[in-house]
Amino acid sequence: MLKFNIRGENVEVTDAIWDYVVKRISKLQKFFEDSVEATAHVNLKVYPNRTYKVEVTIPLPYLTLRAEETSNDMYGSVDLVTDKLERQIRKYKTKVNRKSREKGLKNLEFVPSDDDSVSDELKIVRTKQVSLKPMDPEEAVLQMDMLGHDFFVFQDAETNGTSIVYRRRDGRYGLIEAE
Repeated sequence: MLKFNIRGENVEVTDAIWDYVVKRISKLQKFFEDSVEATAHVNLKVYPNRTYKVEVTIPLPYLTLRAEETSNDMYGSVDLVTDKLERQIRKYKTKVNRKSREKGLKNLEFVPSDDDSVSDELKIVRTKQVSLKPMDPEEAVLQMDMLGHDFFVFQDAETNGTSIVYRRRDGRYGLIEAE
């Protein structure tokens, strides 16, 4: 059963918007078993230039689905996000089914679908060994920029833990700290 938590930033979530979001995202329920309990966290944002951003996160016991989309039409953004989430589910389902056939497993978390047209195979095409050098996050961002990468793994000099800095879509930086 899918529950909804819909928030609006700079926009009032009207009944029409609520109903549309619930109607579109509820279509994803066909991929889940009836016993799956999840809450879809939906965040609707309106920017001053009249663009609409829709972010959806659905944490599941075995997977977290997340997608976001920005366009000039809120309803269009909801449609695009739903399509992205459906592609993620199909890709994951195909991967799980392939592994279960190899191992002979029978119980899957997804209901079979008519369309298994996911042809993308996840292949590791290169393996790289890195030695983690102790540094602070600012130095790691500089290293990442010098290398021209979108992320950089390093050992945090203060905590001695493994951390990752990454470039976000908005051009700013994020930090992931391992526990």
